[in-house]
Amino acid sequence: MEKWQNIYSNFDVVAFELFGLKVHWYGIMYILSLLIALFLAKLFVKKFKIDISSKMLDSYFIWVEIGVILGARLGYILIYDSNTLWYLTHPWQIFNPYYNGEFVGIRGMSYHGAIIGFLVATFLFCKKYKQNMWVYLDLVALSVPLAYIFGRIGNFLNQELFGRTTDVPWGIYVNGVLRHPSQLYEAFFEGFIVFLIVYYMNLRKSFNGELIIVYASAYSLARFFCEFYREPDFGLGYIAFGLSMGQILSLLMCMLSLLFYIYLRKCKINI
Repeated sequence: MEKWQNIYSNFDVVAFELFGLKVHWYGIMYILSLLIALFLAKLFVKKFKIDISSKMLDSYFIWVEIGVILGARLGYILIYDSNTLWYLTHPWQIFNPYYNGEFVGIRGMSYHGAIIGFLVATFLFCKKYKQNMWVYLDLVALSVPLAYIFGRIGNFLNQELFGRTTDVPWGIYVNGVLRHPSQLYEAFFEGFIVFLIVYYMNLRKSFNGELIIVYASAYSLARFFCEFYREPDFGLGYIAFGLSMGQILSLLMCMLSLLFYIYLRKCKINI
């Protein structure tokens, strides 16, 4: 266990350098998660005979990725960053990967901001190409959870979003303090367990849009409980009733999901 507990002391967040630019393990995991999500989407389209062409799916993937990146970055700046006003007055710096002349990549992404960007991109794409938005959203619900695992592993390897202090034997030392490897808890519960729930519900699906609601609800609950083991965001701490910003946003996301479920059931959007 000693080697595991001190893994950060013997691990370089930079995988390799390419033309003088440092390529981080987080970036590799992020790209891997995107490719896996696309692969799974195409696999499920064939397996469940979903009426989406491969060409249309590739185009949708590009739209969604742009929406996710924009939403995640803007969401982080508006919700978590302590320099919000500076970024709003210097918008060209939002995606600047250099700091003091050194390439450091783009740091700071918000999951809930990514969700908003993803939904906006999906809406605009389906409106432009006259597609059924709920069919695409359900496909995303099936494809994303397993890919999401690699995103959280990326957080772990990047030594960020670490857990709260603990005395459990599987804890890891972060700057000399033993902490929960909360990123791995999230990878398991928000990724693997959520996938099992969504996949099970897909076999009993009764209307388009049901799976994305199940995913949002299951993820929100998993994220809410995992946050009890994750250190609150720096500069924010606990917002209210001992809850972090991530927990509050997850509760809001869960409640909105339930409202959409009631709405869709009432509208009888049948498959």
